[in-house]
Amino acid sequence: MTLLTIKEQLQKKDLLLGFCLMYPAPGIIERVGRDWDWIWIDGQHGQFDYNCILHCVRACELIGKPSIVRVPSHEYGQIGLALDTCASGIMVPMVNTREQAKGIVEAAKFPPIGLRSYGGRRTIDILGRAYSQNANNDILLIAQIETDEGMKNVDKIASVTGVDALFFGPDDMAMQLSMPMDQPRTVDFFKSAMEKMVNAAQKAGKIAGTVTTSPEILSMAAKMGYELCIGTGDVALLAGGSSKARESFTAIIQ
Repeated sequence: MTLLTIKEQLQKKDLLLGFCLMYPAPGIIERVGRDWDWIWIDGQHGQFDYNCILHCVRACELIGKPSIVRVPSHEYGQIGLALDTCASGIMVPMVNTREQAKGIVEAAKFPPIGLRSYGGRRTIDILGRAYSQNANNDILLIAQIETDEGMKNVDKIASVTGVDALFFGPDDMAMQLSMPMDQPRTVDFFKSAMEKMVNAAQKAGKIAGTVTTSPEILSMAAKMGYELCIGTGDVALLAGGSSKARESFTAIIQ
């Protein structure tokens, strides 16, 4: 077995469209994951414990899709534990400064780039000891830019060796700036912020990603040069499908 990598996928496609999983159900990945290029396992806001994240990564392997685990914090142990599942990469929220970016690199990358501890049971069992020789290149480390401070420092964050990608987080950005949560993501503020981040990523030779909840936003992101996008997820599909089914059945019985 070899580690499924986002970087290999991007050699074949200009843009990878992903699926976000928030409920602890590997079966969802097995059922719908084949429709998408990569799976985002949200360990920050989703309802996961460690064992479920592990099983979700396994489900991604079963269908041949790379997995990105979002960890809840910058804590060294959490980052290493998430990577020890054999995830294809991790996403770290709220990266606001160059120093924080260097800190997550230390946790996610093996020496000489970082200080990640060697000995992950599953990585050795499944991928062998050679895993540590290839992991720094194969694993995708994504820094989320989702605050005004992070945006001001985005060029410095992008320049850090070991940070492979930047990911724009529109919801926390809107919250911090007291903008309505239902504010269209196509307004000038979001456009300029997205452009600033993708420009910083491209200048540093890094990948740019974001959440695109509509074809309109995806089209805008693709034209800007975004390469790693989320199209939908389990919450949106369940809620939307349930509402649509209820409406269609209600129309019959009324």
